[in-house]
Amino acid sequence: MQGNSVQRSRTRARETGPPATGPDEKATLRGFLDYLRNSVADKVAGAPEPQVRTRQVPSGTSLLGLLRHLAFVERFYFLGEDAGDWPATMRPSAQDTVDGVLADYRETVERANRVIDACPDLALPAPRAPRRGSAPSMRWVLVHMIEETGRHAGHADILRERIDGSTGR
Repeated sequence: MQGNSVQRSRTRARETGPPATGPDEKATLRGFLDYLRNSVADKVAGAPEPQVRTRQVPSGTSLLGLLRHLAFVERFYFLGEDAGDWPATMRPSAQDTVDGVLADYRETVERANRVIDACPDLALPAPRAPRRGSAPSMRWVLVHMIEETGRHAGHADILRERIDGSTGR
């Protein structure tokens, strides 16, 4: 940006290819999901305050809000917890910190992975929040979470580049 007085670090992380995965369907799906989860978390790690929580686009999305939202989505689909007010999941509070939201996300992913690992058949229903309709299969949830996390990983790439010029994985 010409005329911008903010010094941007033009860091470029090494691009990585697709993940190595296990031999079966569950290991493959979880491998790709973990790859995307790590990509999003890495985009948030080290992002400066207050830019990490600053709304970067007209929709009001911030990098910290994106990761906070993904933790709620993980809890909804894998742990059967209701998020309540979905739009609010995208808005970090003043008390939310990068380290705190990252720790919550990583802990939620660990819990979700235990649920995935314990599922003996991907055709079985995933956990479901009370007062919701019938649960989709674990297979559907894994594919949906790859799509959801991948879409938000792309958003995170753009938001982080807007913050400090950082690109790559």
